[in-house]
Amino acid sequence: MDGKSSPDSHTEKEMIHAPEPEKADISGRRQSVALNIVENPLKRGTREQTVLDAQSFAELNGMPEHADLFGRAALVARDPERFDLVDELGGDERAALAYEKDHKWHGPIMLWYSIALCAIGAATQGWDQTGSNGANLSFPQAFGLWDPALNDGKGAVPAGRDEWIVGTINAIIFLTAGLIGAFIVDPLNHYFGRRGEIFITACILTATPIGSGFAQSWQGLFAARFVMGIGIGAKNATVPIYSAEMAPARVRGALVMFWQLWVVAGIFLGFCANVIVKDTGSISWRLQLGSAFIPSFILGIGIFFCPESPRWLMKHGKIARGYDSMRRLRAHPIIGARDYYYSYVIYKEELKLARGAGYFARLWDCFAVPRIRRANYGASTVMIGQQMCGINIISFYSSSIFERVGYTAEQALYASLGYGAIQVVFTIPTLFLIDTKGRRTLTLITFPLMCIFLLAAGLSLLKTTGSRGEQIGPVVLFVYLFTIAYSLGEGPVAFQYSAEVFPTIQREQGMAWAVCINNTFAGVLSLTFPRMQTVMTPTGAFGFYAGLNLIAWFMVFCFVRETKQLTLEELDQVFSVPTSKYISHELTVWLPWFLKRYILRKNIPRPPLILEKEEKVEKILE
Repeated sequence: MDGKSSPDSHTEKEMIHAPEPEKADISGRRQSVALNIVENPLKRGTREQTVLDAQSFAELNGMPEHADLFGRAALVARDPERFDLVDELGGDERAALAYEKDHKWHGPIMLWYSIALCAIGAATQGWDQTGSNGANLSFPQAFGLWDPALNDGKGAVPAGRDEWIVGTINAIIFLTAGLIGAFIVDPLNHYFGRRGEIFITACILTATPIGSGFAQSWQGLFAARFVMGIGIGAKNATVPIYSAEMAPARVRGALVMFWQLWVVAGIFLGFCANVIVKDTGSISWRLQLGSAFIPSFILGIGIFFCPESPRWLMKHGKIARGYDSMRRLRAHPIIGARDYYYSYVIYKEELKLARGAGYFARLWDCFAVPRIRRANYGASTVMIGQQMCGINIISFYSSSIFERVGYTAEQALYASLGYGAIQVVFTIPTLFLIDTKGRRTLTLITFPLMCIFLLAAGLSLLKTTGSRGEQIGPVVLFVYLFTIAYSLGEGPVAFQYSAEVFPTIQREQGMAWAVCINNTFAGVLSLTFPRMQTVMTPTGAFGFYAGLNLIAWFMVFCFVRETKQLTLEELDQVFSVPTSKYISHELTVWLPWFLKRYILRKNIPRPPLILEKEEKVEKILE
C-alpha cells in the first residue's frame, strides 16, 4: 500500500523525529510513550536563530513594526506549553497566554461571529433536504407522477418510471454538488478568496430555492435543483475549510463542528417549516421547497463583515494582510503572532512536498504524494461512510417511510420533526467530545451501534399484527436510536475531519474530492432508495444499509487517523507514517491490548501510541 519507497520518503523521514545514536537512552524512553513523535521545526535551530528568523520574516513582509513581537511569538511557538520560561514576554502577553491555557473557549467576538455565520451557511443544506422530504408527499401528485391504481389510502405512490423521476429530482442536487460544484471550488477560491466564494454560492442558494417554489413542471423543478446543487457543492467544500483555517487548534474540532450542528439545525428548522405550511393546500410543497432560501440569504449579507482566511492570504503572498486577519481572530497580538508565524513555518515545509502549482497537478498530488494520499484515504472514508451508514435515507425520505408504516401525512411530518429535534439535541454533546475523545474514537464506537439500530428498525417493519401503536412504535424508536448514534459520531466528524487533514497547498483540491465523494454517493442513495423499497422491500433496504455500517467501521479502523488537538500544520506529520505501518500497529498492538483490557478485563499497561506530540512526550517523561 505505502510500504515501498517513494521520491518523498526522505522528506517524510525529516518530518518524523529520528533520535541520534548518542541519545539512545533518551529515545528509548520517548518511544515508550510514542513510536513516532510530532516534531516542532522551530526547535531545529538555536533559540537566538529562531528569534532572528522571526524578526527577518516580519521585516521582509512589510511588518517591521511587529518584528520584536514576532521574535517573542516564535519563542512561544517553539515550546507552547512552557511559555512562562520566555523572559522576553511582557506582563500582558504572559497573562494573555496563561488565560488562554486555562480557558480554551476564550476568543474574540470576531472569531465567534465568523464561525457562527459559517454554521448558518450549513443550515442551507439541511433545510433543503427536509424541504424536499416534506414536498415528496405532494409534489409527485401535483406533476402527475403517480399511479392512482397504487394509491392504497396512505398517500400517493409513484410507480415505475415515475419512481425514477422522483428519485432523480431529489438526487440531482447531490449529483451536481459532487460532480460539478466541488470542482469549481479551486478557481472560485483562487480569484475571489474564501469570503468571495461563499458570497457567490450564497446568492445561488438564495435564488434557486425560490425558483423551485415557482416551478410549473417537474422539468422546471429539476433545472432549479440542478443549479442549486452546484452552489451546495461549492459551499460545502469551502465553508468547513474557512472555519478550520480560522479556529485555534485546541478547539478546532468543536468550532468547525458547528457546521454539522447547523446542518442538523437546518434539518430541524426545515421540518418545522414543513409542519407550519402543511395546511396551505396545494401550494404547501412550494413553500416547503422555497423556505430554504432563508439561511443562505443571512449568510450572503453577513459574510461581508468577516475577515478573509489568514492561511488563504498567506498562500497568496499577502503576508501582512494575513497577520492582520489572524490578529482579529485571536484574543491578543502575541497569540495571533504565535499562531500565524507557526503556520507560516510549516507552510514552508509543505512547499517541499508540493510537486506542481497548477490545478490538475495539485489534484493529482492528492493521489500521488504519500502524505496527502493518506489524508485522502481518511477523508474519503469518513465522507463515504456518512452515506454508507444510511442516515440520509431517513433525512430524505423519513416522511414517506413513516407514512408507509401507517402514519397519516400530518403524523409523518410530526414524526420527522422529532427526528430532526433528536439530531440537534444529540449533536451538542459532541461539541465537547470531539476534541477530548477524538474523531476516530467516536466513529469506531458509533458505527456498530448504528448497524444494530438500523437493522432493528428494518425488522420492526415486518410486524403487521397488534395495535397500531405496537406496529409503529418500535420502528420510530429504533430510527430515533439510530439517529442518536449518528449524531454522536459519524455525523459531526465527516466534514470536520475532511476540512482539516489536507495541507494548505492542496486543501481546496482535497476538500473538493471529499465533497465529490460525499455528495455523489448521497445522490446515488437518493436516486435509488424509492425503487429499492419496491424491489427489496423497506426491510431489505434497511438491512442493506445496516450491513454497510460494518464495512464502514472496518474502513475507519484502517484509514482514519486521530487528529484531535493538533494544529493544521502538525497534521502533516500524522500522515507521514506509512499506511502499512499504521494498520500493522493498530492490528497487532492496539487491538490486542483493547480486547485484553476491556473485553477480558486484564489490568495491563497501555502500549506506546503510534504518534504523539513532542511537547506531550517530554511532559510525560518529566
